Amino acid sequence: MASIAGSSSLMASLSCHKPNQALSRASNFNAVSLAINGKSFPSLKLHSAPSRLRVSCAAKPETVDKVCSIVRKQLALPEDSAVTGESKFSSLGADSLDTVEIVMGLEEEFGISVEEESAQTIATVQDAADLIEKLIEKK
Repeated sequence: MASIAGSSSLMASLSCHKPNQALSRASNFNAVSLAINGKSFPSLKLHSAPSRLRVSCAAKPETVDKVCSIVRKQLALPEDSAVTGESKFSSLGADSLDTVEIVMGLEEEFGISVEEESAQTIATVQDAADLIEKLIEKK
């Protein structure tokens, strides 16, 4: 586990999903968990460049939960079905038409507009939630 401090009022700790790996070896893993001032951010992505390591936060848990709910509704899945951020639309039985309907439902729920190019990059619930956060941020 490594700790980083951004300022005197901020203390963050990173823990990799592959324990006993140094952060300098970021190419060996692509996700970390982060806790800042006691608040947990369980789903972070690592972007490594030859000379630096950058961590970017994934979507808020409540956004992921909303997306899960919309996916369940669009695919007529039971409320207790296991839909998570890692769930792939194809694994849930979605075909291309279902995916279009999911994107339309997300646009309506979040008041956003998803371009066709962006929509084609969505394969998982987490992908959709990350895109939504990005589009909301641009508003």
